[in-house]
Amino acid sequence: MTLSIVIIIFSLILSAFFSGMEIAYVSANKIHIEIEKKQEGVLAKVLTRLTRKPSKFIATMLVGNNIALVVYGIYMGDLIVTLLYPEYAGLALPFNIILVQTVISTLIILLTAEFLPKVFFQIYSNKLVIFFAIPAYLFYLLFSFISEFIMWISDIILKYLFKTEGDEVQLAFTKVELGDYISEQVEAADEEEELDTEIQIFQNALEFSEVKAREVMIPRTEITAVELHESPRALSAMFTDTGYSKILVFKDTIDDIIGYVHSFEMFKKPRTVKSVMLPVEYVPETMLISDVLESLTKKRKSIAVVLDEYGGTSGIITVEDIVEELFGEIQDEHDSVELEEEQIGEDKYRFSARLEVDYINEEYKLDLPESENYETLGGLVVSHLGDIPEKGEILRIDQYEFTILEVTNTKINLLQLKVLGEA
Repeated sequence: MTLSIVIIIFSLILSAFFSGMEIAYVSANKIHIEIEKKQEGVLAKVLTRLTRKPSKFIATMLVGNNIALVVYGIYMGDLIVTLLYPEYAGLALPFNIILVQTVISTLIILLTAEFLPKVFFQIYSNKLVIFFAIPAYLFYLLFSFISEFIMWISDIILKYLFKTEGDEVQLAFTKVELGDYISEQVEAADEEEELDTEIQIFQNALEFSEVKAREVMIPRTEITAVELHESPRALSAMFTDTGYSKILVFKDTIDDIIGYVHSFEMFKKPRTVKSVMLPVEYVPETMLISDVLESLTKKRKSIAVVLDEYGGTSGIITVEDIVEELFGEIQDEHDSVELEEEQIGEDKYRFSARLEVDYINEEYKLDLPESENYETLGGLVVSHLGDIPEKGEILRIDQYEFTILEVTNTKINLLQLKVLGEA
C-alpha cells in the first residue's frame, strides 16, 4: 500500500507539473521569453530549443499529463477499493463502487493537479516557464517520439480534412504583450531606479493611438487670443507680453476662432489683423491625436482648434502638444506655467487642479477614480460635486478628502488631497 501511495503522489505531482507548464507557456509574455533566450548560458539554450516548436512543447506536456493521469487512475482505483471496500479486492466491481472511485479520483485530480496548479502557474507564468525549463526539456526529449507522432497525425488531419497548412504558426507579438512587458519594466523601475527614457517613450508610443484630442489640448480658459478688429499695435504688445509665436484671432467671442497670426507677420507692419491672419484647422474633442497629427502634417499646419459637441471652442492643440505625448514635456523659454504638486505630509498632498488624474495615480501611486467625463483633478471634483466649490470647502470622494485652497468663479486652481482609510 505504501508503494501505491508514493506512486499516486508522484503521479499527481507530475500531472500538476505538466498541466501547469502548459498553461504557463500559453499565458507567458512572449517578449519576456524571447529576451531570456537572447541571454548567455545553458538556460537560454534550453529555452530556445524548448520553444522552437510551440505545438510540440504543448503536445509533450499533454502526453506527459495523460500518462501521469493513467498511472494515477490505476493505482488510485485500487487504493480506494482496498481502503473502503476490501471485500471486493480482486473481484468485479459493481456500478456504485466504480462511481465512488470515479468521484473521489476526479475531485482529487481536479483540485491538486488541475485547478490549483493552473491558477498558480498562470499567475507566475513568466518566472515559472524559465524556472522549470530544464526539467520540462528533459520530458520534451523523453516524449519526443510520441509527440512527433501525434503532431504528424494531426497535420494529416488538418491538411486533408480541414484543408489548412497544419503546424505553421509564426511567432508574433501582440500589442497587449508589448504593453504588459513595458508595464513590468515600469513597475520595477518605480521601486528601484528612475525609468529609462527609452522605456518611457515605448510606453507612450503604445498608448499614443488611444489618446484623444481633449486629453492633450490647452483648455479654453488658458487660450490667449485677440479680437479680429483689434489694432495691430495691441496684437504686437500681446506677442511681447506673452512671448508666444502664435496668437489666435476670434470674431465677437472665443467660440468663433477664425484664424491665427504668427509673430513673423508683425514685421510686415500690417494695417489690420485680418491682413496677416492665417487659417486655422478645426478638430472634434474625440478625434485621436494620431489622426490630428496626420491631418496637421498633410496640411502643413501646426495648430488646431478643438471643438466641443456643440461647436464651441473647447481648447487648442499644437503639434508640440502631440509630440510631448511621446517624448515628454518639451520646455522652452516661454513655458511659464508651473503646475504645483507637493507632498506636504503623510498621505497628504497639495496639487494644482490642472494636473491630470492619470498622472497623479501613476506618479503618487494613488487610485483616484478615472472617467471619460474629466481629465484633471479639478474636473474630478466638479464632476462629483456638480458645481464649482467655494474656497475652503471640503468634500470626500471614495477614500480621498479634497480641500479647496484656491478657486475662481469659473475653475478650481489649487486643492489639498488627503488619503483617508478605506471607504
